[in-house]
Amino acid sequence: MKVFLFLFAAVLLSPVFATAASDIDHSKMNHAGMEAAGQMVDLGSVTESGVEALAEMKDISKAMAQMGMDATHHFMVMFVDTQNFEPIEEGVVALKITSPSGGTSDAIKLMGMHGGYGSDIALKEKGMYKFQVGTKLADGQKRQFEFEFHNH
Repeated sequence: MKVFLFLFAAVLLSPVFATAASDIDHSKMNHAGMEAAGQMVDLGSVTESGVEALAEMKDISKAMAQMGMDATHHFMVMFVDTQNFEPIEEGVVALKITSPSGGTSDAIKLMGMHGGYGSDIALKEKGMYKFQVGTKLADGQKRQFEFEFHNH
């Protein structure tokens, strides 16, 4: 089941970066090294009240540094209804990040992107991060999902 959902997520998320990038004025950007950005890392899945959340992250630190930006990673999450296996694309999603030193960020609103939600984030410390994803999806029910990531 999880393999199916992961493959489903991969298919849905594959156009995300291409489409999101189409809204950006690329004429002033230095694209050197963009293709060398890290691979997507699977952060796993969590099920809460009939919704499965699947999260992934990509190291974008080199590309962002070349553009003078602080972001180091791109966090993505998608949601699937566990009853009918349909993606849930409507709702509000926010992320709070707890750093290895214990500090927790303010809520970061995640932007909807072709079946998923995402944001560029800055993970400056080495160690274990906790991501708390809060949602109010189309059904109006509030849910929370937690993921972890070890930043090397």
